[in-house]
Parts: sequence; C-alpha cells; structure tokens
Amino acid sequence: MKIYYNGEFLNDHEVKISPFDHGFLYGLGVFETFRIYNGHPFLLFDHLKRLRKSLKELKIEWNLLDEEIQTILRELIERNEIKDAYIRLNISAGEGEIGLYTGEYTNPNTIIFIKPMHESNIVEKEGVILNTPRNSPEGKQRLKSHHYLNNIIGKREIGSSPSVEGIFLTKEGFLSEGIVSNLFFIKQDKLYTPHVDTGILNGITRQFVIQWAKSKNISVEEGFYKEEDLLNADEIFISNSIQEIIPVTTIGEHFFKVNRNSLMKELQKDYRFYRESLLSMTEIERSEQK
Repeated sequence: MKIYYNGEFLNDHEVKISPFDHGFLYGLGVFETFRIYNGHPFLLFDHLKRLRKSLKELKIEWNLLDEEIQTILRELIERNEIKDAYIRLNISAGEGEIGLYTGEYTNPNTIIFIKPMHESNIVEKEGVILNTPRNSPEGKQRLKSHHYLNNIIGKREIGSSPSVEGIFLTKEGFLSEGIVSNLFFIKQDKLYTPHVDTGILNGITRQFVIQWAKSKNISVEEGFYKEEDLLNADEIFISNSIQEIIPVTTIGEHFFKVNRNSLMKELQKDYRFYRESLLSMTEIERSEQK
C-alpha cells in the first residue's frame, strides 16, 4: 500500500519514524480519520479545521493547505487504485531532545494512511455500560490525540467484537461517549447528546448530526445525563466518521426498537445523500435552502 510521508509517496514498509519523535516519546501528536466515498473526501474541510486547531494548541507548526491535502488525497487514491477508502491523517511533533519541551515544533512528521473501505454489514450494535470511567481531557478540551490508553482499556473490557460498543461514564456518573464514537438518544422526537463539557471528543460526525438537526428544525439538547436517561430513551445511536450512524438496539436487558419513520432513519438517509458531495457541513444549510 502506498502512503504519504513528508512529501513523498512510499510503500508502507519503507516509512521510518525516529525514536526521538516526540509523538512517540510523549504522545505529542494528533490525527483525523475520515472516509473517501467514490473519490470524495467527506467533510474534509471540517476535519482539517479541527486538526489545525489542535496543532495550534500543541504548538506544532504545520503549513499544508486544504488544496494541497486534496491533491495528496487524489494522488493516494490513484496510486492505490481505490475509490472508497479509510484515511488517517497523522501529524506528530517531530524529533527533539529527550525531555519535556515547551517551545514550538517546526518540523513535524506528516503521514497519511489509506486502506480500502467497503460498506459494513453491521447495521446495529449492542451497547455496554463500561466499568472503566472516561478519563478527563489532558487540557481544556479533548483532542483527537495519540493518548488512547483509556480507550484501549475500555475496549479490552468488552472484547474485540465489532458489533459491540462500550459506553463510558464520567467519574461523576454522567454519560460521555463510546470507545470510538459519540452518543445520541431520542426521546419524543427530541435529540439528546452529552455536552462537550463532560470531556468528550467533539466528533466531526457529531457536529454534522447537530447541524443536520438544526437545518430540519429538530430540537437538540446537549447536557449532562445519567444512565437511566439513556435506558428510558425511545432510540439510541452512535456516530463516527468511519462507521457513520449506527443504532444501538440492546443495553443489558433493555431493547430499543428502530422505528420505521424515526429521526434516525431520516438522518441515515440524508447522510448517505451528502457523503459524496459535502466538503464542509456548513453546506448543509445552503443545500436545504435550494
């Protein structure tokens, strides 16, 4: 598989990372994962906007423009002969002396991974309330960073089945998010999702869902909820940029039916409609006004 590494397109086994990279030594790096649908990088500009905000917070200087990333992605697609793909765009701080560094990083490492991505046969999931609490963010808000130990511990708790998603609670007992997803539930045609102040990652697909709901005049509430709020919901679903929108139909002994005319069904339909055209979720409102 050909991947992009610091200006070059290399075979994946040719890429070498220095042991002095502070992304390796101290977890100082961030990434974005998103999908290519029929050659189109869905919500690419939103992912890049979040990436740059995170890099600025970490004092990592990164100068690739949106148009340059689009060109790189087209080249990766062509070289690997892939139309539908998983992309991971990874930026690490780059090499430095051993020890905690507080200055600017001006020579980061950029790697863009690609692999084929096909339609999943998983149409629903089982939710498991985790015993492992969600850790608090390292800073003011959670970044999509290399710090994934909490997620890995949660994943080990539920096992490797792709049809099961663990749901974290905060140490205070509030709902937060899935191991690799954001959490939503529906009650009487109103949409609920944990507030970012619970320490969750503000996922791009999460933001898309909220933007979509507002464009449809659907009430959305971001707040602090307990497990019983979730278990009393009419419907539950999780979201992320790779798995899209997936209903959660069981949690323990509780079952949740997906209604034929539910908001979730409408959301899934619109998501499929937009995924080969949108570069930014701000285009949703303009599309709805046409």
